[in-house]
Amino acid sequence: MADRPDILILNGPNLNMLGVREPQIYGSTTLAQIQQRCEAEGELLGLEVDFRQTNFEGEMVSIIQQARDAHDGIIINAGAYTHTSVAVHDALALTDLPVIELHLSNTFKREPFRHHSYISDVAVGVICGFGAHGYLLAMQAMAQLVGVLDDDGSTS
Repeated sequence: MADRPDILILNGPNLNMLGVREPQIYGSTTLAQIQQRCEAEGELLGLEVDFRQTNFEGEMVSIIQQARDAHDGIIINAGAYTHTSVAVHDALALTDLPVIELHLSNTFKREPFRHHSYISDVAVGVICGFGAHGYLLAMQAMAQLVGVLDDDGSTS
């Protein structure tokens, strides 16, 4: 692993359509813009950022499995797979890495099928409802989990 902690930010199905997909729910920020913000935040926090997106469940599982030996933590916005994928849950569980579950919208204010997550019980925490800013909040939390930031937010 790198001198700086390396985190995976993994995005699931349809997140490549941010900015055009239901902007009243997900906002107008594109995934490319979120990636740029995350990379800039990574520089500030002293984190290496591997930012990815896939629409395919099997590919998501493979990326998570590879993270076990390549990364120090995972931030995941699994999209719809949050509510359906035991395979993603199991892959995250076997990594033995800190995981933060992330959602742009507040899933608990939406349809009942979105209230259940297969990821939450293998995650250290969940961030939802803060739009694109949630990615930066998740990165700050992950920086504490991997020892880059102290509990008060100061650099370790």
